[in-house]
Amino acid sequence: MNTPPLTTTNRVSTGSTTGTTGTSSATGNSSTTGTTTNTGSFATIEPHLEITGDLGPRYAEILTPEALVFLAELHDRFAGTRHDLLAARLRKRVDAANGRDPGFLTETAHVRRDPSWRVAGAGPGLEDRRVEITGPTDRKMAINALNSGAKVWLADQEDATSPTWANVIEGQLSLFDTVRGQLSFTSPEGRQYEVTGGPTGQTPTIVMRPRGWHLVEKNLIFVDRANRRMSASGSLVDFGLYLFHNAKRLIEDGSGPYFYLPKLESHYEARLWDDIFSHSEERLGIEYGTIRATVLIETIQAAFEMEEILYELRDHCAGLNAGRWDYIFSIIKTFRSRGRRFVFPDRKQITMTVPFMRAYTELLVSTCHRRGAYAIGGMSAFIPNRRDPEVTARALEQVAADKRREATDGFDGTWVAHPDLIPTAQAEFDAVLGEKPNQVHRTRDEVNVSAADLLDVASVGGEITESGVRDNVKIGLRYIESWLRGVGAAAIDNLMEDAATAEISRSQIWQWIHDNSVTAEGRRIEKTWVNEQVAEVFAGFERTPGDRFDDALEVFRASALEPEFPTFLTVGAYARYL
Repeated sequence: MNTPPLTTTNRVSTGSTTGTTGTSSATGNSSTTGTTTNTGSFATIEPHLEITGDLGPRYAEILTPEALVFLAELHDRFAGTRHDLLAARLRKRVDAANGRDPGFLTETAHVRRDPSWRVAGAGPGLEDRRVEITGPTDRKMAINALNSGAKVWLADQEDATSPTWANVIEGQLSLFDTVRGQLSFTSPEGRQYEVTGGPTGQTPTIVMRPRGWHLVEKNLIFVDRANRRMSASGSLVDFGLYLFHNAKRLIEDGSGPYFYLPKLESHYEARLWDDIFSHSEERLGIEYGTIRATVLIETIQAAFEMEEILYELRDHCAGLNAGRWDYIFSIIKTFRSRGRRFVFPDRKQITMTVPFMRAYTELLVSTCHRRGAYAIGGMSAFIPNRRDPEVTARALEQVAADKRREATDGFDGTWVAHPDLIPTAQAEFDAVLGEKPNQVHRTRDEVNVSAADLLDVASVGGEITESGVRDNVKIGLRYIESWLRGVGAAAIDNLMEDAATAEISRSQIWQWIHDNSVTAEGRRIEKTWVNEQVAEVFAGFERTPGDRFDDALEVFRASALEPEFPTFLTVGAYARYL
């Protein structure tokens, strides 16, 4: 992709894009059924979306004709650039596989050297983000989050949500009802759930996370001007539906439409989001700069472009987040065939205090604060078990240490995945912040992180154990089975697992096999032996009617044991099984 160097004046226009869908501009009169227009000597199709998924109760409240027109305009205008950027990702991966390490960009050094620019910063309701709770958007989990006492709810349509058609649309309905103060839920057993605001009486500010650029929504088909049919972009569907239905109501209530942006790999992808935000604000009659985004730095490529990402989104940017689990997965995926230098030990030995992870978080905090952006810490995987006091005590101890490190290092807030962890996390941030809402003023000028520091995987040390192999097999199979049943966040052995941790599990298995790694016990990790472990673990699962273990076994084998490495296990699994 011949994209121009990053400068203040040379930015992608929001008026049109050129890509695989051709040169196009929004027309404002798309249709869900499609129309034909005679233009000169040939006919063109008005871009539109077609619904192919089943329509459940109240789906029509989300999939309105007006909302579908808005989604069609977003696809008509921006889908081509999305395809070009995904192709650019592939070229970068080929470069990395061929021995070219990523680094800080020379062509954007002037942006990093310029001390004058700042990001927009927190929007209304985002001034204090010391504890954010993450979770899917089904009605029960939404109410639990809203009653948790956290400052922010990351309403997750991505890694914590299995993207079944029901989860996608009913998640939008949950958000629709939440924004209007009408969310409730009755369990099959008759238990009533209501939004009360929990211990503080104050519900969290919503920050919604759409799916990443690589994911599609197969139940909505975009038909372009050349009458070509393609699955809609999961990112544009999630973002567009939430914004269209809720932006003005959120603004009226003193908040705003806020988003977490996942899986970005370059500042060009951030530029695309910024163009989408600018277009959407104009299209919906919202003041420019109202939308605010927090970008997850969860790929090794994005780690080298943090400042450029902030710059591209500067008028819409609130901060960055250290998405630790996807970050580890990204490093394994990017350098999986590069030999021992990039081979990790057991997952539990890859802590936040190993040198390359320290470099990553130190760089994130210093980059954010230099530009007036919030730095938000990642999620500790440990969760309490209300039936086991020892497990709970151990989890709280681990979480306290993790959050103490983040607060001391300068982070302005952090994530938790369970309401019981909020008091522990908040206590550590309260100890550092006191009455201050953040510590953006702390610029960490002493931080000096090099490219070699970010790539210093070898310093992790540690070892691969046979139990580590089996743990990865077990976690991978159990999580995939849960995901196939529509549950995207799963408590497994007192750890909260989502798509990112499952990706680590299967990618480590793949890398260990292809590197001919040897366990601490002296066992060479080869496919035949791993298959034996898979069979033993699989045989030990307790089966229930309607479980998806057979399908999970196929997905795991295809993503961990075959010569070809799928970029994301969820892509093929979604296409075939959901």
